[in-house]
Amino acid sequence: MTNYADYATTEYADALPREQFIDYSIKALWQGMPRIAGPAYTVKLAKGDNLMLHAAIYEAPAGSILVVDAGDDSHAVAGGNVCAIAQSRGIAGMIIDGVIRDLAEIREAKFPVYALGCVAKPGIKESVLPLNQPIVCGSVAVNPNDIVVADEEGIAVIPHAQQAEAYAIAKKRTELDQSTSLEDWEKAHHAKVMKLLAEHKG
Repeated sequence: MTNYADYATTEYADALPREQFIDYSIKALWQGMPRIAGPAYTVKLAKGDNLMLHAAIYEAPAGSILVVDAGDDSHAVAGGNVCAIAQSRGIAGMIIDGVIRDLAEIREAKFPVYALGCVAKPGIKESVLPLNQPIVCGSVAVNPNDIVVADEEGIAVIPHAQQAEAYAIAKKRTELDQSTSLEDWEKAHHAKVMKLLAEHKG
């Protein structure tokens, strides 16, 4: 079984355009967070309302990553208990275009959450919306079962049709980097830079 977490998001950069990388404002909320990867389970919320994320923790399959369009950043959409339940049900982590609360609890439990930040006030629970539909998170279109890879370098969204190719490119890039010494890399890099400079001088 393909483990997309084998490779860093920087390695997937060779396979994907910039448009497939979630805005850097959505970031890891605690230090030392492990790389996560898995199929997206998407959640769309109404502004100031967290009902459907609270529902999603019971609907998403184990191994999935909840990818959430919170609608705004005015109210927390999840906290310590919600994240603890998600973790106990095997959800790999959350990517939230919005804010959470209870960060100390989440950090202590070592549950991976990428979000805009924290707000103490939680949202309401009134708006029922369909789960696992196409959404936009961090300016990236995310469809159910797109592969999400998140680490300290960023968050990549790999569309279903490109998953095998993207994994193969990331694997090849990693193997090349591992087999190239810094001395050899510097030599090739220097030659490339000098060539480009000479071309521009024309």
